[in-house]
Amino acid sequence: MSDSHKLLLEGNMKWVENTKKFNPDFFTKLSKSQKPEFLWIGCSDSRVPATEITNTLPGSIFVQRNIANMVVHTDSNLLSVVNYAVKVLKVKHIIVCGHYGCGGVLAAMSNKNFGFLDNWLLHIKDSYRYHQKELDAIENEEERGERYVELNILEQVRNLAKVSFIQEEWDNGDFPIIHGWVYSLKDGLIKDLGYTLNSADQLDGVYQYQPNK
Repeated sequence: MSDSHKLLLEGNMKWVENTKKFNPDFFTKLSKSQKPEFLWIGCSDSRVPATEITNTLPGSIFVQRNIANMVVHTDSNLLSVVNYAVKVLKVKHIIVCGHYGCGGVLAAMSNKNFGFLDNWLLHIKDSYRYHQKELDAIENEEERGERYVELNILEQVRNLAKVSFIQEEWDNGDFPIIHGWVYSLKDGLIKDLGYTLNSADQLDGVYQYQPNK
């Protein structure tokens, strides 16, 4: 039987020791409450940990991750996280962050059968369908995959903006602001795609809810 899992426990002990050396009160303060300013919706890929790649401490980012950073309107797990983040934690920014070379996106771009996973990949394939003309025109497969990653992120930003309780928050102010970012595994840098939403007015009319009176 492999004992490799014990390396995680040993690593935890070292992390605690090192953290206490530089900040003896860190865990005492952290245990009292969390007041993150950010919600991060990212990919489950083990190479894209939110706090590490943004050089932030535990308690800074509320996190939801799934394959290909999807916002699916029937995903009660994701919706519960987002609802708690905006209604209770009052986060100011929601970041949808994908990454180039995403296995889920590349799988969705193909016609291969992945069994049970195909049910999830269908949601990613929808992003391709919305932008098929642009993507089909890109002959280089790697370049097409990278653009597909970016367009999928933009679609998930839009999907998040369609959520009714997000729009309820906008009726009362300017937050949360939703951002679309993409991370590069090759150089470790995050690219802001320049697509930001903080108003239902930026959506097609059919997706806009009337404010509750």
